[in-house]
This record gives sequence, structure tokens and C-alpha cells, in this order.
Amino acid sequence: MNEVITLAFPFFGLIFLGFVAGKIGKLPESGLAWMNFFIIYIALPALFFRLLSETPIEELTNLAFITATTFTTYTVFAIAFCIGVLATNGSIPESTILGIAGAYSNIGYMGPGLTLAVLGPEATVPTALILCFDNTLLFILAPLMMAIGGTDKQPITKTLRLIAWRVFSHPFILATIAGVGAAAIEFKPPEAINTMLVYLSGAAAPCALFAMGVGVALRPAGRVPIELPAVLVVKLIVHPVLIYLLLMYIGGFDPIWVATAVLMACLPPATNVFVIAQQYGVYVQRAAGFVLIGTLASVVTVTGFIWAISTGVLQLG
Repeated sequence: MNEVITLAFPFFGLIFLGFVAGKIGKLPESGLAWMNFFIIYIALPALFFRLLSETPIEELTNLAFITATTFTTYTVFAIAFCIGVLATNGSIPESTILGIAGAYSNIGYMGPGLTLAVLGPEATVPTALILCFDNTLLFILAPLMMAIGGTDKQPITKTLRLIAWRVFSHPFILATIAGVGAAAIEFKPPEAINTMLVYLSGAAAPCALFAMGVGVALRPAGRVPIELPAVLVVKLIVHPVLIYLLLMYIGGFDPIWVATAVLMACLPPATNVFVIAQQYGVYVQRAAGFVLIGTLASVVTVTGFIWAISTGVLQLG
């Protein structure tokens, strides 16, 4: 148990420090803009590019793993969406936000910090693959479902162009593509550039976790909807359990990859749930509550999954 606490405490400690800073600092949320830009557009892409470019290309084309993890994310989206349909009397836009809250793990800010801390550098490739394809799936689902629900009034052709732009312009996806391309041709950056990438990679996880804590502190939780417990159970427990069962059923995966998938799936709802709700003007205050309460609850559930993986309770191979 001491080992589990050693692994989990720094991870959640950085989030807690950010949360406290956000509460007592009395700084406007706009103050986070440059830090978020640094994390999303510079530090995390540098981390993914550097580690993926050093990975043998055959490890980066595991279609069975990509299909299984992305299919599971879609499945839990569908489950949470159905909960939303029942809770909102059939509102597609609100149900879409609930579906995203149940499926969209905080894989950008929390994922790399957690998987690399618990599992080491061997978790880089599965972490990047899940991040890339889960983001792609949810970038497609959000505008598509909002268009179907009537919230997005623009023509379908414009919606499709927007989807394509969001997918192929996202820095995480671009960094993943660049890293895979570099691995394919065995490109090695000059020593000076590689050293800068190492510095940026080291800053990525601590800055992301601290910024996430600040962001949660600055957003009011709003009222707690009755559907919140059910959707959080889907996100924090059903998602990782389903992904574990499917990967073990298929078989043949490296235990580190299975553990990475479980840890990525057990993360709380991403702050993007709130951003998407705000963008479409749907479920905004309650979405903030999902992020805040989900993050607090994940202290218990994520620590539990770390314990299960570290002690061998979850058989990974």
C-alpha cells in the first residue's frame, strides 16, 4: 500500500496544489491561457513526439489495440448517452454532453502523468494511441450529435469540414503523426533540439496537473443533477472494467498496454466536457459539476485501480 500511495500522492498532490492556488490566488481564469497553450501546443506534443519517434514502428501499428480501446470508449459514450436520454426526457444535446462526460477521460492533462509515473516509459506508445484515437472519436461525435439534435444550426458540409479541421489540426494528433513518421524513417533530431524536447517533456505532466487543479477551482460546480452518480459510475468504473475485459478476451497484448488502457479509462471526465458544453450553450453549469465531482471521486477510484494493478489483483497477462 505504501508503494501505491507513493505513486498516487504526487499525481493528485499536484492537482490539489493547483486547486488550492486557484481558490486562494484570486487570479482570473484568463491567467491560465498561456499555461494551457504551453501544455497543449508545446509541452505534451514534444513529449509524444520524442518518445514515439524513439519507438520501433511495429509497436505503433497495433490495430487490434486501437480498435478495442476506441470501441470501448464509444460503448460507454452510448451507455451514458442512454442515461442522458432517460434523465433529460430525450434531449439529444444534453444527452450528448452526458455521453461525453461518461466517455471522455482526462487523457490529455492527467493521462501521460499517470501512466508514465505508474508504468514507466513503456506506457508511452499505448498512451499516445489512446489519446489520439479517443480524441478523434469524440471530436467527431460531439459536433455530429449536436447537429442531429438541432443545437448546431450550420449546414452539414460545414459541420463535416469543422470535424476534419479539429481532428487534423489538434496538436496531440499532429505530434503523434509526426512521431510515427519519424519512427518509420528512423529520424533522429539534432542533439540541441533533442535536449530541448527533453526539457519540454519533463515540464508537460507537472504543468498539466497543476493547471487542471486551477481550472477545476475556478469553475463553479453548479447544481448536482440526479443523473451525475450514474454517469460517474460509468466513467470511473464501467469504462476501465469494460476495457480490461475486452483486452483480456482478445488476448495477446503486452501487460503494460493493458494496464495503460485501464488507467487511461479510469480517469475522471475531461475539462473538455465543460468546454464543449460552453461552446454549444448546453448543460454548462452541470457539466462543470461533473468535472469537479468526478475529479474528487477519482482520487479513490484511480488509487484503487493503481493498487489493483500494482498488487496483481488485475491479472494483465
